[in-house]
This record gives sequence, structure tokens and C-alpha cells, in this order.
Amino acid sequence: MNIKCPNCGAVHSLDSLIGNDGAADLIKAVLEFDAAIGKAAVRYVGLFRPAKSQLTFARTAKLLGELLPDIKAGQISRDGVVYPAPPGAWLYGFGAAVEARDGGRLKTPLKSHGYLYEIISHWRPATTAAVSPPEAAGSARPASQTLTAASMLQAAKKGAQK
Repeated sequence: MNIKCPNCGAVHSLDSLIGNDGAADLIKAVLEFDAAIGKAAVRYVGLFRPAKSQLTFARTAKLLGELLPDIKAGQISRDGVVYPAPPGAWLYGFGAAVEARDGGRLKTPLKSHGYLYEIISHWRPATTAAVSPPEAAGSARPASQTLTAASMLQAAKKGAQK
């Protein structure tokens, strides 16, 4: 089964991706994220791509892995100050970083997550209501098939343990 990346257009066999250690690590990292944040994070990580080459699977997994603890904690630390970073802040930050690149205000490739963290440190819920996650806005959005399947497997596992 072949899959196509919507961001770069690369086509790969799912078997080869799972067999590649870097790609497998990337798939695991992406599955750790909420669906909306994961999608935005993958687009954001594209800002690290060198102009004349591609990001490796291992580098992409590493970049996402660096963000995951702070996303799960719901806060970031910038210059010794801790700032709240709920899902809306991450969505806003990822979107603002990509928008800055598209608008010519950000030089790529990025070397660190400093620009993103600076954006998030200035995030305020009232100023970013338009980019808050759909769940927070009250609109029901179906879970991804992957998350649904993972939930079903976890429930079946718990049922088998009883």
C-alpha cells in the first residue's frame, strides 16, 4: 500500500515506512499528538527543512519529540518564565510560524523551536479565538480513525485483563 505526503508529495510504501527505524519513530511520535495539533505540528516541522534537501524521518521524529513533553504539560518555559500553553496556544503558534514563513517574515530553515516558543509566550486566549481548536469552540469533530482504533484496542485489552 502506497501513501502520499500531502505536504511534500513524496510517495512511500507503508511497509517500507514501518520497516525504517526513523520512519517508525516518526509515526509513533505523530500518534502521540492530538489529531489537530499533530497535523499542525507536522506542517510546522517543515520549517526546519533545508532548502536543497529533505528532512530525514529521524530528524522529523526528533523535532516532534522535543515538543511533545511541553504539549502534554500544557506549558512552556521561556527565559526562565513559565507560560501556559493549552492546545489553542500550540495551534496558534504553529499557524503563526507557518504564516510568517509564507509572508516572508521568517527565514528558514529554523534551527530551534525558539521562534515558536516566543509566539506561544505572547499568546492570549482572547486574541486567538479564531484559531482555537474546534472542540473548545463546541463543534463536535469526529476522532481520527487511528485514534478510534487505538481506543478500541485499549478497551479490548482492558476487557481481556478483567
